[in-house]
Amino acid sequence: MTRIQANLLLLLAAAIWGGGFVAQSTAMDHLEANWFNALRFGIATLVLLPFAVLESRRSRDRLSVGDVRMFVIIGILLFAAQTAQQFGLKTTTVTNASFLTGLYVVIVPVMAVVFLRHRPHWIIWPAALAALLGILLLSGGSLSALSTGDGLTILCAGFFAVQILLTGRIIQTLSRPYALATIQFAVTALLCTLAAIGLEPISLASIENSMTQILYGGLLSSGLAFSLQIIAQRYTSSSQAAIFMSSEALFGALLGAIILHESLTPIGYLGCALMFLAMLAVEIVPEWGKQRAIRQ
Repeated sequence: MTRIQANLLLLLAAAIWGGGFVAQSTAMDHLEANWFNALRFGIATLVLLPFAVLESRRSRDRLSVGDVRMFVIIGILLFAAQTAQQFGLKTTTVTNASFLTGLYVVIVPVMAVVFLRHRPHWIIWPAALAALLGILLLSGGSLSALSTGDGLTILCAGFFAVQILLTGRIIQTLSRPYALATIQFAVTALLCTLAAIGLEPISLASIENSMTQILYGGLLSSGLAFSLQIIAQRYTSSSQAAIFMSSEALFGALLGAIILHESLTPIGYLGCALMFLAMLAVEIVPEWGKQRAIRQ
């Protein structure tokens, strides 16, 4: 797989996650946050488990205790991020949640430099800032007074940044994407279930009323999109991955406007354009550099 193909997979994952914001928000009308996440990640675990077993039989890479431990840590980070995001959606809009979750586009390259001593291509920095500005414009150029939900979503962005970095680091040395996806989903489902049993009521009617959102979250947002992320990150850098994944804000805002009738202003469309320019820059500028080096 080429880097361009990998980044296109990340763009597809981001589109699915954008729809997931709508599913998560509307599910809150019937189902509590932990139960929703427990059910969606439980479904995702069951869907991916056969692929993980088949991968285990075919792969030459054996999982060590350290590998499994790292997979579990990534699962805990996913649990923390999704829980913060889901509770945040109770008191913030889909558009605000999309923007604030997208803050990881700046957090990831900074953390890569500070903690991993990685030096990303210079275009990453202006592209990250352009993407961040684009996400801000999607919210109308300013956020309303920060709510508790906004604060939780900012916390969610931090957890996602660490999850993206660790995923990129381990998956580029270990060819077991389905094992990672299955274990992280199982950990998230287990932790959400334990939290839900202790804190939240549930009924069969609430599950039935949220079934469409649960299936979207389990099969697409979790099972498919996170698997695409893990597979794609073998062939691209964490910093580039963060920029392409941040386009979930674009898709979230557009779908929020279409389905939930949240307004998208003209300045919001400018934000969409900025985000696409940022993604194009990440793709085109490094390729230009390579071509110039070859010609010289």
